[in-house]
Amino acid sequence: MSDIAEPVLWARVEGIALGALRADLAHEYWRWESDPGAVLGYGRQVPESAESRAEGLEHQLRGAPDQARFTVYDTRGGETAPCGLASLLIDHQVRTAEFVLVVAPESRGRGVGTAATRLTLDYAFHVIGLEMVWLKVLEPNAAGRTAYAKAGFREVGTMRSAGTWKGRRCGEVVMDALPEDFPWPSVIAGDSNEKR
Repeated sequence: MSDIAEPVLWARVEGIALGALRADLAHEYWRWESDPGAVLGYGRQVPESAESRAEGLEHQLRGAPDQARFTVYDTRGGETAPCGLASLLIDHQVRTAEFVLVVAPESRGRGVGTAATRLTLDYAFHVIGLEMVWLKVLEPNAAGRTAYAKAGFREVGTMRSAGTWKGRRCGEVVMDALPEDFPWPSVIAGDSNEKR
């Protein structure tokens, strides 16, 4: 993607970085989210058209106070390559957010998910000041559950028969993270992990 201007990166850890959403990446976002592995991971049954995704991205690019959305970049290997999306869907009244992550199929299994999750939690706790971040992951998605746990999430329960995995009903595991579960210094705030 040498024809694309170098992105501004807000935070970086272990060769993975977060930056803003970009209109010129609309097709890539759609490709990642439409990949069968991502569709399976979300438990979604219906594919989304590229046009519908582009329309949704236009809304997301305008920004909303209840959303923090990031492009995930892999900076290992000498170039800055977009490789995923991370989102916080914020409930300001209770200071919490739902976390959603999608990683490009060619970048899975390389530590991108764990590092992107860690950076997003860092942003959630040290920039937005959230008190808790949560997510849902399908019970059979062992790779996702492991990546989230490595980044600071804990499993707190299972919603029985709440999802579909490979055409079969399965549970959805609920995981959450609190600021005190974040064991690393903040790369965003540049502090030494001061507790609030």
